[in-house]
Parts: sequence; structure tokens; C-alpha cells
Amino acid sequence: MAHRFRRLISWEGFLLLMLVITIVLNSTLAPAYLRLDNWINLFELSIEKIIVALAMTFIIINAEIDLSVASVMGLSAGVIAWLHQAGVSFPIAIIVALAVGMLCGAFNGFWISFAGLPALVVTLATMIMFRGGARVLLEDHSVGDFPEWFNLMGQQPMIGPIPLSLILFALFVIIAVVVLQYSGFGRYVYVIGNSKDVASYSGIKVRRVKMILFTMSGFVAAVAGVLYAARLGAVRGDTALGFELDIITMVLLGGVSIFGGSGSIYGVLLAILIVLNLRNGMSLANLTGHLQTGAIGVLLILSVLLPNMATYVRSTLDRRRYARLPQETAV
Repeated sequence: MAHRFRRLISWEGFLLLMLVITIVLNSTLAPAYLRLDNWINLFELSIEKIIVALAMTFIIINAEIDLSVASVMGLSAGVIAWLHQAGVSFPIAIIVALAVGMLCGAFNGFWISFAGLPALVVTLATMIMFRGGARVLLEDHSVGDFPEWFNLMGQQPMIGPIPLSLILFALFVIIAVVVLQYSGFGRYVYVIGNSKDVASYSGIKVRRVKMILFTMSGFVAAVAGVLYAARLGAVRGDTALGFELDIITMVLLGGVSIFGGSGSIYGVLLAILIVLNLRNGMSLANLTGHLQTGAIGVLLILSVLLPNMATYVRSTLDRRRYARLPQETAV
């Protein structure tokens, strides 16, 4: 009973309560909110962000950060558009774009893992650099006229009413849960996040793990960039600009500590549902995009502040309980 109660008052339990409240409020604003097509649309409009949020979960649990993911998305989409303009076969353009994303992630990983530079500094620099690369490729033009099969891949359902992007997200969720929660590599991610020195003394190849994580982050961001280009049917140099705010908010709101070493995919999935439903609800209430971004910014602050406050309160209560134990034993 005590174990179930602790689970109920855990951060995931709090997120579940927030999600239920959000769904109830949204359903009162619009009766069509609970329809299946609205929920599919809700996911589809942010599918690229939530795919990248899964990769960001690994990075932050490992006590790192990747601010360049949205720029990698934009650069990968820009590479597809640029190669398409140059007359390159479209399947080849997609493969090259995915390879560019992996190289961007490996570039970040090298400077962080082997050169020992802070991830915040490295990825802030590459965020600007990769975005600049996308703007150089496309300048101020919007490039579209992609093959019909590519546009259909991002805009048409694949299985029943479910689009390909949502199927890929479900596949990535399964992979993320298995790797992070049930594999040796996932344990390495947590141990390094708790203490890089302890992990190194334990024989864990810290540099290799970090290199794999950042390369994976670049690849997943590239996949998201390709899906975004397919969904929009056109690419600009500022494609996916500012997406990193929502992505990081989802991960931190999901209970992943900004200091690393704790968190789970399950909490992040609940946070994803909350953020998507909040944006949907604000749209139903006719709130502008700027107000929505401001609300997400406030949510980002709260996602860092509230877990720290909860930890402080819990540790204070534990200390007081333990301080009373000798007296209770004596009685």
C-alpha cells in the first residue's frame, strides 16, 4: 500500500493529474476535441518535436544538453531541398541528409567527448553554425516542388487514419524504452549522468557512450527534418527555428533532471501529451502563437523549479521523520 501511495504522489502521478485536468478543460472548450481525427492531428502538428524529444531524453539523463537539434533538422531539410534543386535523385538526397545529420551529431560528440568542452558551449555554437549552413544553402528562398510520393509520405495516412510519422514515433518509443530502461547501455547512460568519474572508475567507456549519444541525436534530428520537409512540402533556411524550446521543455517537464542521472521515458511521454494538449487548448481558445510560446517558456521554468522544490520538501520530511525515530523507539 505504501509503495502504491508513493507512486501516486510521484512526479509521474502529478503529470498524469495535470494531463487529465488539461483534457477535461479542452473537452469543455470544444466538443470535437475528443474525436480521433483531432488527436491524430494534435500529434501530427508536433510529431517532429516529440521524436527529437526522445533522443534529448538520453542526452539530458547523461548530464549533457544539445541545443543544436532544431538547427540539424533545418540543415537536413535544407540539404534535401538543395540537392533536389541540383537534380540529384531524391532517395539519394534523403540518404545524404540523414548522413549530414549523423555527421553534425558526431561533430558535437567529438568536441564534447574527446576535447572535453562543455556541451552547452559546443551545441550553442553549432546551433548557430548549422542554422547558418541551412541559410547558405537556400538563401532566402522557399524550395518545394518535391516528388508527389515524398509529400504524400508526410501528409497522407499510411495505416487507416495514422500517418507514417506517427508510426515512426511509436517505433522510436519502443526502441527508447527498451534501450534506456532495460539494457546495459541504458544503465551506462544513467551512471555517467550521476557521476562521470565514478562511471570511468567502474570501467565504463564514457567517451564512447557520449559519442554514440550525440551521433544518435544528430541522426534522429535529421529524420525529424526529413519528415518536416515532407509534411510541409517546402523548405526554408529557417525551417524548425525555435523548436528546441518545446523539445527541452517536454523532457524536463517529464521529470528528467537537468543535472542528469534521473528520469524515464514514461515521464517524458506524459509531458509530451501535456504540452501537445496545452498547445491544442490554447489554439481552441484563440491564443496567438507568441502567447503559446510564452506559456511554454513558463512551463519550462516550472519543470525545473517544481521537481527541485519537491525533492527539498521530501528530504526535509525524511530528515524530520528519522530524527524522531530514536524517541519513538525509546517509548
